[in-house]
Amino acid sequence: MAAPFVELEIGERVVKVTNPDKILFPKARKTKLDLVEYYLAIGEGIVRALYERPTIYQKRVPEKRPEWVEAARVTFPSGRHADELCVTELAQVAWAANLAVVDFHPWPSRRRDTEHPDELRIDIDPQPGTTFKDGKRVA
Repeated sequence: MAAPFVELEIGERVVKVTNPDKILFPKARKTKLDLVEYYLAIGEGIVRALYERPTIYQKRVPEKRPEWVEAARVTFPSGRHADELCVTELAQVAWAANLAVVDFHPWPSRRRDTEHPDELRIDIDPQPGTTFKDGKRVA
């Protein structure tokens, strides 16, 4: 029988990974726990890439979340707003990975001043009829 959850100590936090044996990538037979462990393995790099940046993985970070999972409120030109994940530590990345977040999309600005980007990121997504090799050539 599959484990209903595992708890991981990450820094001073305990992150519960529910359904750790759930297959997320069938061809590679990779599980939700594999995804979390991948992010833990690249921990310093992913935290540095996301640090203090509002990050989209869904429209809003859930209201029911651990107190240590930070959010940044961003306001759109329409006047609407959204609370988005704002990573400051690795446990927050693991928490999001437990929600099956595979791809993080950070803003090019920090939460303290979302109107003034401090870097440029170009996301090259393969389109139908293109390959990874095509993406490498564009980059």
